[in-house]
Amino acid sequence: MTERHHLLVFGGTFATVGDGGEISGARGGRFPDGLFVRDARHLSRWQLTVDGAVPEELTPVADGDEIARCVLVPRGGRNEPPSCTLFREQAVGDGSFVDLLRVTSNRPVRTTVRLAITADADFADQFELRSDHRTYAKSGAVRSRQVLDHGLEFTYRRGEWRSCTTVTAEPVPDAVEETGTGARRLVWTLDLEPHGTAELTVRVMARPHGEKRALRVPRSPASVTEQLLALEGRFVEGVAFPTGWPELAAACARGLADLAALQVPATGPDGEELRVPAAGAPWFLTLLGRDALLTSLFALPYRPQPAAATLLALAAAQATESGPASVAQPGKIVHEVRHGELAHFGQVPYGRYYGSVDATPLFLVLLGAYVEQTGDTATARRLERHARAAIGWMLDHGGLTSRGYLVYRADRGGLANQNWKDSPGAICSADGTRPTGPVMAAGAQGYAYDALRRTAWLARTVWQDATYAALLEQAAGDLRDRFQRDFWMPDHDFPALALDGEGRQVDALASDAGHLLWSGLLDKEYGELVGRRLLEPDFFSGWGVRTLAAGQAAYHPLSYHRGSVWPHDNALITLGLARYGLHDEARAVAHGLVDAATAAGHRLPEVIAGYGRETHGEPVPYPHACVRESRSAAAPLALLTAVGGA
Repeated sequence: MTERHHLLVFGGTFATVGDGGEISGARGGRFPDGLFVRDARHLSRWQLTVDGAVPEELTPVADGDEIARCVLVPRGGRNEPPSCTLFREQAVGDGSFVDLLRVTSNRPVRTTVRLAITADADFADQFELRSDHRTYAKSGAVRSRQVLDHGLEFTYRRGEWRSCTTVTAEPVPDAVEETGTGARRLVWTLDLEPHGTAELTVRVMARPHGEKRALRVPRSPASVTEQLLALEGRFVEGVAFPTGWPELAAACARGLADLAALQVPATGPDGEELRVPAAGAPWFLTLLGRDALLTSLFALPYRPQPAAATLLALAAAQATESGPASVAQPGKIVHEVRHGELAHFGQVPYGRYYGSVDATPLFLVLLGAYVEQTGDTATARRLERHARAAIGWMLDHGGLTSRGYLVYRADRGGLANQNWKDSPGAICSADGTRPTGPVMAAGAQGYAYDALRRTAWLARTVWQDATYAALLEQAAGDLRDRFQRDFWMPDHDFPALALDGEGRQVDALASDAGHLLWSGLLDKEYGELVGRRLLEPDFFSGWGVRTLAAGQAAYHPLSYHRGSVWPHDNALITLGLARYGLHDEARAVAHGLVDAATAAGHRLPEVIAGYGRETHGEPVPYPHACVRESRSAAAPLALLTAVGGA
């Protein structure tokens, strides 16, 4: 695997390429290597050679661009200048990849250059490429290759599963050669005039299983740029960016552009085609309930369309019956939707996986907020049945009636933790001890409280059901009283991260308390204590609030959820601080996040390390973060809502 990878994203398609535009087909590591559509790798090798040798990068691919551009030359020495220079541009479209090569001779005489691209498609499922050392049996799977008049085609079959990758080129390759492996080598012999230039375009069309749309490969990388700019323009149009804070304006614009590229296909309750925010690339370019809901909430005041699409897509995927393997229960909102081979054959549970305690209340929060923001009561009436089913899940299977709180249990086949901090050790005591038995996470109770209140408002104002509204309002008030009695830790003036199966406090000091400000669960006095505590140095790194306060035994600045800084977490905290009138604190968090974005080309990653700004002048990257993440892309919009252009 190359040391550096560069990510190209367009809707539900992404590719990772090396500094020279190559794909090595490696497994494991930080990035899945290849061209991916619907969780399957449709190119596992893409290697350019010039006169039989791999060229070297004169100018490697730059980070963060929508098109991968590089300049390559044949390898040589100081006294042997390269015979030619290759200017390469690559881009991904919807289910496609295009590679443009301009070859310029550096010699004053006619020159012959032999170019070759070695290509392969292993159709590996993304779950096979993770660094968890798991293997999956794929009995009866058959891969085949066929030379076409204009290129070649790779196909994959396993039972009813079918997928293919087609490679075409202009000009047509002079030959397609065997390599002794599953790969094939496309070969061109180019005759260049003195200092002349030749152009070669290779296009790849991925046809995943179940794809019924009529797709076309872009003519060139430039045409992909035009499509992306058009998408970005529709997302940015009409948004009033703050003129007095150009760095926040730039982060908002960058975030909206990323959101435009991260829209993936989904279907609504009546089979209608939708586009919803994917969670993030490279590992989560799919619909994740919690992620899409929070992204849509952040963008709602500026772009309500993602909220409408997300609500419809999640309503369509709402569980109607119990399924132990997928953790489904009637009324529950889906956590993750996957389209890959392993999900299709039930080898991973994530085809439709419901292991989330908080997607269901967040669905109700978004529905209420969307109707309040837009006045779209028709959607509220259309989704009334789904909303009532979601409330029913919270009260019944979710645990509000029997346990007093939303509860989850570790899923052996899926997620151990089912709140937003879903890594195995994320919910812990200050000393790192993990809770036993069912878990009642603090943040989820805040979401439940807000969901009950917002749904009560819909029941009273749209559905004309005052009795149901009063029932939900009573349930919300009771939950608030219970929470402040059971979760509050007087010795710390701070709420516990969770309660364990015996109702004991899980006493880590964690950023989830800021979510309680966003949802309004805490009384004003408690809320002000929490808000000010989150800005003390053990919590606030200077770039944002750490997920776990430093100084606790469980803290680690390079952990996923035990001391890192998450932009979306901080966006919720900032909104919560503003809600409780802590405007100076809200501005401090917002400025830290905006500074972190400015240091990274105005783009916020999924997560950054928890090292303090006083000792590290730039934010330290978290090594396994998603490069493009929808919640982080939308986070600057939440900051704009919370603090304006301050």
